[in-house]
Amino acid sequence: MANASLMANAIRALAMDAVQQANSGHPGAPMGMADMAVALWGRHLKHNPVNPKWADRDRFVLSNGHASMLLYALLHLTGYDLPMEELKNFRQLHSKTAGHPEHGITPGVETTTGPLGQGIANAVGMALAEKLLAAEFNRGSHKLVDHHTYAFLGDGCLMEGISHEACALAGAWKLNKLIALYDDNGISIDGQVAPWFVDNTAERFRAYQWNVIGPVDGHNVKAVDAAIAEAKKNADRPTLIICKTSIGKGSPNRQDTAKAHGEPLGAAEITLAREALGWPHGPFEIPASVYADWDAKAAGAKQEAAWEKRMAAYAKAYPRLAADFQRRMAGDLPKDFAQVAVNAAIEAHKKAETVASRKASQIALEAFTAALPELIGGSADLTGSNLTNTAATTPLRLAADGGVVLPESPAAETADGAAQPAIGARFHINYGVREFGMAAVMNGLALHGGYVPYGGTFLTFSDYSRNAIRMAALMKQRVVHVFTHDSIGLGEDGPTHQSIEHAASLRLIPGLDVWRPADTAETTIAWAVALENRERPTALLLSRQGLPYLPKRDLGDISRGAYVLSEPSDVGLKKKAQAVLMASGSEVHLALKAQALLAAQKIAVRVVSVPSTNAFDRQTLAYKQSVLPKGLPRIAVEMGATDGWWKYGCAAVVGIDRYGESAPAPKLFEFFGFTPENVANTVRAALRR
Repeated sequence: MANASLMANAIRALAMDAVQQANSGHPGAPMGMADMAVALWGRHLKHNPVNPKWADRDRFVLSNGHASMLLYALLHLTGYDLPMEELKNFRQLHSKTAGHPEHGITPGVETTTGPLGQGIANAVGMALAEKLLAAEFNRGSHKLVDHHTYAFLGDGCLMEGISHEACALAGAWKLNKLIALYDDNGISIDGQVAPWFVDNTAERFRAYQWNVIGPVDGHNVKAVDAAIAEAKKNADRPTLIICKTSIGKGSPNRQDTAKAHGEPLGAAEITLAREALGWPHGPFEIPASVYADWDAKAAGAKQEAAWEKRMAAYAKAYPRLAADFQRRMAGDLPKDFAQVAVNAAIEAHKKAETVASRKASQIALEAFTAALPELIGGSADLTGSNLTNTAATTPLRLAADGGVVLPESPAAETADGAAQPAIGARFHINYGVREFGMAAVMNGLALHGGYVPYGGTFLTFSDYSRNAIRMAALMKQRVVHVFTHDSIGLGEDGPTHQSIEHAASLRLIPGLDVWRPADTAETTIAWAVALENRERPTALLLSRQGLPYLPKRDLGDISRGAYVLSEPSDVGLKKKAQAVLMASGSEVHLALKAQALLAAQKIAVRVVSVPSTNAFDRQTLAYKQSVLPKGLPRIAVEMGATDGWWKYGCAAVVGIDRYGESAPAPKLFEFFGFTPENVANTVRAALRR
C-alpha cells in the first residue's frame, strides 16, 4: 500500500533541495501542494511516462508555474525521462528544469507557464479541444477521445484578469472534463493576500456556471482524492476544487509566510524541516520504496495499451475517420493542401479583385476551411468586422446537457447504418470581448493537438493579447491571429483604434511571423504560409479599406516575404532603377502610383512589396540583395512607426511616429502625407542627397 505521506514528503524534499542548490526558486508552493499532487497524480491522472505524447492522456497544467519543482519532482518520481541530475541542475543553463516549466524542453510538460493566469486559460483550450474532438470522432461505444484536463492554480492566477475571461468561457462551453484545483494558501510575495484579494472565489466560479467543491483540506489526500472523484462525475460543468493549504508545509519557521514563497529556505531551515517531516534522507535522496509507490510506468503502459486496442477497433470500423484523427493529432496537413493553396492563389490572381485585405482573408479562408477540418476559427466579438467566419464553419453552440451541437451535414461513414456527422465539424467561436482569453485559449487548442486555431480582433487590440502571442512564439505553436483595421485607414474611429506602433512591435517578437499583405494573392499566400508553419505563430495585419489588385508577373516569390513587384520598364522607362520603394499592405499601391509620377520625370524606381519583413529577413543574402540591390537608395512606405524600416539602410521612411486623428480615411491619408505626390517628393529628395 502506497504511503501518501512519504510520497508527498518526497516532493517537499526535492523542492527544498533543488531550490537551495540553485539558490533561486520557489519552494513554498510545491511544499504546500504536495498532498494535492499525491491525490491527483497518484490516484487519478491517466498518463504514460514512457510515452508522454500519446493522444488520449489526461492533460495536466501547472498554472502557477513558479511552483515548477512540484512538476519536475512529479515527472522524475513517476518515471519520465527526467533524471535526478536534471533536478540537481534546476534553473541552470541548458537544463531540462528551467525556472518555469517549458513545453518542448521537459518531457511531460504540456504548456509553458509562469505568466500567471495563462496556464488555466491554456487548460480551457485543451479541454475545449477534447470536447470538440470527442463530439466529432467518437461513435457509439467507440470512445476514441475520452480524457480530462487538470490544472493547479493559485491566488495569483485568480487575480490576473485573464482567469476571468477564460473561466467564464469554460462555463459557457460546459467543459465538464476540466477540473481545476485551487491552492488556497492566502500568501503571495507581498504577504497575506487578504488586504488586496477579497474575492469570494467560490461564488465567482458558481457565477461562471462552474461546479465548486470545498473548501477541502488540501493536506488530506483522501479528501482531495474524493473531491476529484466527485468532480469527474459532473456531466455539464467544469469543476473548481478549493484546497486550503499552508505554503511551505513542513518548514517550522517559514510555513504560512511570504518568506516561503520565492527564496531558498536556507540550510538550517531545511534541516529543521526534514526533522519536522520525519524525512531522514540526505539531499536528493529518495528511498526505493517511495520510487516504487510513485512509479507510473506500468499503469501508464496498461492505460495506453487499452487505448491502442480501442484505436485498432475504431480504425477497423471507421478507417477514414481514424486516419484523419491520426493525421490531425500528428499536426500534418492533408496531402493535397499544397495544391489547394496553389489553386487558391491562382484563383485570386485571375479574379484580381479590389477588396479590403480583411475580405481577401475571408476569401482565402473559404478555400482553406473547406479543405482543413482542423481549422477552428473565432473572433472577439468582431466577426462581422474581422470576417473570420466562412460558409464551411458553424457557430460553436452547446446543448442544455452539455453536448456539442454539431452542424447538419451529409452522413459520414458508419458501422451500423445510422446517420453520423461528416468528417470535420468546422466551428467558429464567439469569444466575446475577451482578446487575451481568446489568444490563450487558442494556445491551448494548439497544444492539445488536432486543431489549428485562428482568431480575430482589431490590430490595436493586439495589445490585450500580446503576452499570449509571445507565449505562442516561445512554445512554437501554430496559431494564427487575424488583426484587421490595421492603420489610420479605418478612419473616423480615431487614434484609440488606429494602429501606429503595433506592426513594428509585433515584428519584434522572436518566432512570430507578421504578414501585412497588399492584395488578394498576397493574402492567400500569407495564409498558406501560416498554415504550413508547424512551429511558428502568425499575425495577419489586414485593412478595412478596399485595396486594388496589384499587377504582377508571377506569385512565386511572395512567400519569401518581399519581392520585386514592378521595375522601371513596367512604367515605360528603359533604364535601370535609381532608387527602390519598399512598402507593405495598403501602401504598396501608393508606391506604384508614386513610381508612375516619377517615371513621367524620367526617374526610374523599382517597387518592392514587403508583406512580411520576418520572412524576408530569413532569406539568403543573395536573394535579399537581388531584391534590394546595393548602392540604390531605399525609401520605405508604411502607415505606422518608422523604426523597424531603418535596418534596411533606408534613406527615408514615409511613416507615422505619432498618434492618429479622427477623420475620414482619405482626409487622414492627405494630412499624414500618404499621397503619391509626397512619396515621389521623398524619393526625389533622397536622390538629391
